[in-house]
Amino acid sequence: MTTPVHVTVTGAAGQIGYQLLFRIASGQLLGPNTPVVLRLLEIEAAMPALEGVVMELDDCAFPLLADVELTSDLNHAFTDTSWALLVGSVPRKAGMERSDLLTINGGIFKPQGQAIAANAASDVRVLVVGNPCNTNCLIARSNAPEIPADRWFAMTRLDQNRAETQIAKKVGTGVSSVRNLAIWGNHSTTQFPDFFNATVEGKPVEAVVDEQAWLEGDFLTTVQKRGAAVIAARGASSAASAANAAIDTVVGLTTPTPYDDCVSVAVTSDGNHYAIPAGLTFGFPVQADGNGSWKVKEGFVLGDFAKEKIKITTEELLGERDEVAGLGLI
Repeated sequence: MTTPVHVTVTGAAGQIGYQLLFRIASGQLLGPNTPVVLRLLEIEAAMPALEGVVMELDDCAFPLLADVELTSDLNHAFTDTSWALLVGSVPRKAGMERSDLLTINGGIFKPQGQAIAANAASDVRVLVVGNPCNTNCLIARSNAPEIPADRWFAMTRLDQNRAETQIAKKVGTGVSSVRNLAIWGNHSTTQFPDFFNATVEGKPVEAVVDEQAWLEGDFLTTVQKRGAAVIAARGASSAASAANAAIDTVVGLTTPTPYDDCVSVAVTSDGNHYAIPAGLTFGFPVQADGNGSWKVKEGFVLGDFAKEKIKITTEELLGERDEVAGLGLI
């Protein structure tokens, strides 16, 4: 057994956190040979509930769970952490202006970025799950300039999983046969699930589905609006699937990506790939080498339809960036 890896989860008593913690402790995040110390952050009002979650973790007797630290203190939460999963955020509510949402979440993610920079391990990686995750990630990263930009990620893997499932169901095959499906841009209704470059059993999706109207219509809107559909159906936002996507993201970034596939994740644009402005936390197709490094996957062909969709989501992210800049959050 190796030295335990410290993993921080914020909003740990929430629905996503509850679904996530047991999978981390069982070894699904970092593998069956890596013990973990869970550092769990919650607000004071949720600490009793978090204590109950920790009781359940104890009762599972996970061999890989070396220790659990629960706290409402940012500095303690991020001490020595190598993976910070920022789950806790404030969702947009009815009647809330976007500037209100960004201001509230700025009050969460700005100090979290500062605390990560001051306390985390030298190899720290950060995955932002809490929405609006792209811009929350931008806020946190901007307040931790000491940490390299390529260590920051926002989650678009849930959208990739949703898109792969829709195509697999349409074709009547397993999801593992759907590959190279990128999610471009923002984790919002402007995202672009790229079916043009995706494949099914090695064949282009367009050749297998042969329903362009469905691909450009119902497929896109189903993926883009899936979160709202889940809320309408169960009366609460996606929890188990979001936790699953967080696990998938970290696994995808820490294991080698097959040559014919990609991992969908929002990363910091350097301005050198697909004409995306530098500095945005933008959803790209990436490939990981399994040794902690990744790169934006080249070779995606973007026609006029794709370029227009990517332009829309880029403009939304630029607008969010300008708003948080105006609020003094970055």
